[in-house]
Amino acid sequence: MSKSILVVDDDELMRTFIETILREDGYDVDTATDGRTGLHKAQNRDFDLVITDLKMPDMSGVDLMQAGREAKPSLPWVIITAYGSIHNAVEAMKAGAADYLTKPFQSPEELRHIVRRVLKGAEAEEKIALLSEELGKQFPPLEMIFLGEKMRKVQEMVRSVAATTATVLIGGASGTGKELVARVIHQLSPRREKPLVAIHCAALVDTLLESELFGHEKGAFTGAVSTRKGRFEVADGGTIFLDEVGEISPAMQVKLLRVIQERVYERVGGTNPKPVDIRIISATNKDLKAEVAAGRFREDLFYRLNVFPINLPSLTERPEAIVPLAEFFVNKFAQSLGKRAPAFTAEAKGLLGIYHWPGNIRELQNVVERAVILSQTTIGPENLNLERALKDEATKGLLEAGERETILKTLEQVGGNRKKAAERLGISLRTLQYRIKEYGL
Repeated sequence: MSKSILVVDDDELMRTFIETILREDGYDVDTATDGRTGLHKAQNRDFDLVITDLKMPDMSGVDLMQAGREAKPSLPWVIITAYGSIHNAVEAMKAGAADYLTKPFQSPEELRHIVRRVLKGAEAEEKIALLSEELGKQFPPLEMIFLGEKMRKVQEMVRSVAATTATVLIGGASGTGKELVARVIHQLSPRREKPLVAIHCAALVDTLLESELFGHEKGAFTGAVSTRKGRFEVADGGTIFLDEVGEISPAMQVKLLRVIQERVYERVGGTNPKPVDIRIISATNKDLKAEVAAGRFREDLFYRLNVFPINLPSLTERPEAIVPLAEFFVNKFAQSLGKRAPAFTAEAKGLLGIYHWPGNIRELQNVVERAVILSQTTIGPENLNLERALKDEATKGLLEAGERETILKTLEQVGGNRKKAAERLGISLRTLQYRIKEYGL
């Protein structure tokens, strides 16, 4: 179905020129000779884009746009301004215009380029809105997921990479929403009609992981009573999400590298290479660069996976998101329990804000679920069970500080000899080495 565009301009020559170019490109074009007529049409017909001149006798293009956006906030606008009046165009952009054109146009292609770009951006926003509705049944709305300056940058990266075929590596601590971001990328991509298949690499031993990824032939091993498709085969044409990819063994790293490089794989027990058309999104809570330096992760595989890295901040780096996310989870769990959603007291909100959330969004969700079950009309600090955790954190900090000081003094006494220090402390050498690394000694 062709896109519909409204052109508003009191200059007949310019209006006809734009209409002709757009009709040649297959757009459904309507026109208006003045702002008030244009406003009536914009409010009463579903257009995909409005192009309007800035200077018109009865109503300016900016006034027209602002009135039109009141009725249809998502409708994109392009403002036409005279050459040399760039400051007017900037003001129009601040007022909500998606883009602007200066007349006279350099060429018809300039108009075509801006129209294509604005319509493409509007499509992306529509997809995001639909995705928010789809995910909202299980997850927070996307505007909440990407709440905060750091996550807005992540959102821009997600939008940019989604339309490409680039391999993506998502980093971040456990519970920050890596799989959710992977699903957003897939849903905004050209592969969204095909499957997104996820696999948790850390949950399976090598033999099972290989079978899960690549499938197996009948009789390939004990218990293989029939041929079975692997995740790569199921996801063909779509996306595969490799969660905790940093946990796979060196042997599996070699096999995964081959699939990425050659886009072929073999089932376990099979000999026929099978081609696969797939996009790979990986996630890890490890520092893969450090793993490469330590010899635990292949450098060539790292660079294959790390084509487009996205790093998710922890929840404590997004303090403005904590309470809104908590309130979303309250409504979600209250609805599932068939009870009225309780409200957080001011004290409870304060407690949510000062806790450091080592488990990130996943921990917040679990804490809120428990609080909804326990509470009636309000959620207070007593329902959150975080005060004890905060006391434990403080105690743990004091203990760690004391332990660090003891290790330092012991190492000094034995002249830095770790073996002797471990003997004096009554711990194994391995434990001591771990503590030295943990405390940055």
